[in-house]
Amino acid sequence: MSRVDDLFQGLEQLGFHPESAWWLLLLPLCLLAWLPRWRRRASLVHASTDAFDGTGGSWVRRLRWLPPTLRTAGLALLIICMARPIKANERSRVFVEGVAIQSVIDRSGSMRARDFRLGGGTVDRLTAVKKVLTDFIRGDDELSGRPDDLVGLITFAGFADSVSPLTLDHAYVTAALNEVRIATERSEDGTAIGDAIALAVERLRELDERGDDAGRRIKSRVIVLLTDGENNAGDIDPLVAAEIANAFDVRIYAIGVGSNGVAKIPMKDPFGRQITTRQRVSIDEKTLTQVAEATGGRYFRATDTDGLREIYASIDALEKTTTEQRRYRSYRDLAVEPLRLGDMTIPPLLLLAFALLASEQLLVHSRFRTLP
Repeated sequence: MSRVDDLFQGLEQLGFHPESAWWLLLLPLCLLAWLPRWRRRASLVHASTDAFDGTGGSWVRRLRWLPPTLRTAGLALLIICMARPIKANERSRVFVEGVAIQSVIDRSGSMRARDFRLGGGTVDRLTAVKKVLTDFIRGDDELSGRPDDLVGLITFAGFADSVSPLTLDHAYVTAALNEVRIATERSEDGTAIGDAIALAVERLRELDERGDDAGRRIKSRVIVLLTDGENNAGDIDPLVAAEIANAFDVRIYAIGVGSNGVAKIPMKDPFGRQITTRQRVSIDEKTLTQVAEATGGRYFRATDTDGLREIYASIDALEKTTTEQRRYRSYRDLAVEPLRLGDMTIPPLLLLAFALLASEQLLVHSRFRTLP
């Protein structure tokens, strides 16, 4: 059934050049090939035709209709070729002005605080962040997703680490995000916000050296920074990193996540048993606000999962991707170019016309030749 559909689809795209289509008015003239030749024929004088009754008719006599049929078809194809039959092929190309989003996630020890709810139970902050960020990238009933945007992932604790490059392979990004774990070793713990911002800016800056042949342009470069603490590690001050980001036209959206004050944090006692302790945690909202505003971004505060989803929805609305579709139409002259209809390939019509006329001339000057 699909081959028949392809055939009809190909026929629908056939047409004639508007300035040459009037040649089709000459098609009725092709019937002149069936008129008798208005010339004097030689005759054979005999007394009676009774002697020829039993001779029957030869195959040449039975196929006497073949030469005028070939002549009619050849002339008809010549007229159709002069009418310039064309086939239009319409192509479209989508140009995308996407957003390059570098997600920067805090995985320091304080992210173990279980002050978020997910699926009817309490979870730590990092688990909630991973779920909402995955929905932000892929999309769900509330979040539209970022299918046309480059997304990268950087995590940080005592130092910053690039986990996933900026890519359109969002399945790879979310898989890498799912493998992120909270820092448990004292040597790697800390909150290096400035270093993480600087690394994210460097990864976004590298986009200028990458080419994209798919018509994709970078509309804006964005860092979504999520942390629950204060900068206490690393070599770069967050405000200095923000100045670097602003210099490269990178906008920062900063999110302070978690409750402020005392939070329940699970940990192991000296005997290796899992216990829950209350620790004081604080978010440097002043610095985060200054970092965001220095780059033209905004600072948000999320104290629960629903609030975090609303923040990502706000960022989704602020950073829109623009798509533009351009259509191109090309034409093929079927008089001199072959045509493919489904699984069939038809030779150029002009070649078929000459073949029919040549066959007709060959027949009338050989087996179908008549005496003048």
